[in-house]
Amino acid sequence: MATDPIPGTTRAPKTVPAGKFKAQCLKLLDEVAATREPLIITKFGKPVAQIIPLAEKRIPLRGALKGSVLWEGDIISPIDVEWEANK
Repeated sequence: MATDPIPGTTRAPKTVPAGKFKAQCLKLLDEVAATREPLIITKFGKPVAQIIPLAEKRIPLRGALKGSVLWEGDIISPIDVEWEANK
């Protein structure tokens, strides 16, 4: 796992020992977010976890609610049928 190249590149992902990850966790997470490259955490030289950046899913504002409103017809005008409660 530690030697597998990053998809789309020929480089192997960066690895970091668990102790160093524990000491510099927030800095390393910021680095993954900034570089968009995964980070492999090792214990005793063996990979145990992989930190990957989340895919940014952007929804365009224009048309975001398209299809979410249902037209039920005229709901304000009186109906032609008399209700039993009105008798």
